[in-house]
Amino acid sequence: MSPKWRELADKLAERIKRGEYAPGQQLPHIRDLVEAGEGSKSTVHAAYKALEAEGLVTSSRGHGTVVRQQAPLKRLGIARYDKAKWRDGDEVAFIADRVASGRAYKRGEQTQSVSRVQASPLVAAAHGLPEGSEVYARARLVKEGDQPTHTLTSYYRPEHVEGTRIVDPTPGPAGKGGGFRVLYDAGYEIDRMREELFARIASPEEAALLQLAHGEWVVELHRTTYTADGTVVEFAVGIHAASRFAWAYDFKVPDSAQEASQ
Repeated sequence: MSPKWRELADKLAERIKRGEYAPGQQLPHIRDLVEAGEGSKSTVHAAYKALEAEGLVTSSRGHGTVVRQQAPLKRLGIARYDKAKWRDGDEVAFIADRVASGRAYKRGEQTQSVSRVQASPLVAAAHGLPEGSEVYARARLVKEGDQPTHTLTSYYRPEHVEGTRIVDPTPGPAGKGGGFRVLYDAGYEIDRMREELFARIASPEEAALLQLAHGEWVVELHRTTYTADGTVVEFAVGIHAASRFAWAYDFKVPDSAQEASQ
């Protein structure tokens, strides 16, 4: 038999999914559910914490417990890196996700800081550098409205980006077309990428930065970007709030047997 708080959480979750509590709507105050016979204060509190951990609601002082927007952003795969978007236009990858999701982007929803740091073992290995070598770290926090969606930190070799907009210390995006356009203008046209995804529970620091409930999951992205000759020009680590994205990949299915026979 499930504990009382779990039964209450399941009942409220079902009402949220049926639309009885709409996105942005505040759930009843704890004392109101207690008075309605739904359980003790600790039972209702535990149920609300469970809903928060499951990504259905957010809780904050002064706003109570509010139903979350349940339509996640599309996080495109191959299509978000289309060269026509950043080389020939001014659209950066995360804005391509917004367009595909039918959502708007407002200036200020990406913040940026640039620093010169010692490469961690992970970053050094990706770039083929000795551990501790100096690299540039371009860290971004991306929001939708007031809600953070993900962080992304790109690491570059100094010889690839020194003197470019990528390492401009002025806060803000790298300009039209983003970092890939800057690399292209510097003579480093990106040719292929490798993305690796890892799901895990957010660290306390990540939970605070992304405004996640304790125990919520994130998807950690490792992206390695290469030129046609195999030079690594960017290694990026992204931390994405798992409940705020739907990952979409659309690609041509390879047939290596057919290619080998040609």
